[in-house]
Amino acid sequence: MPIIINLDVEMAKKKISLNELSEKVGITPANLSILKTGKAKAIRFSTLEAICKELDCQPGDIMEWREEEK
Repeated sequence: MPIIINLDVEMAKKKISLNELSEKVGITPANLSILKTGKAKAIRFSTLEAICKELDCQPGDIMEWREEEK
């Protein structure tokens, strides 16, 4: 998949656990884990906004696009 999720990097920078972030953002730890591991198919802008607010980052800090190797 060409979209890479760097949520774990941003969480480590802010020293916040998955459970703590999920509580502050208002989603389940399971759903946040799916997002963190790159297995999510979509993310709501409201969820992305809440994550960025809590981690004090930009959406591009959490997600990046890489061209697939052929």
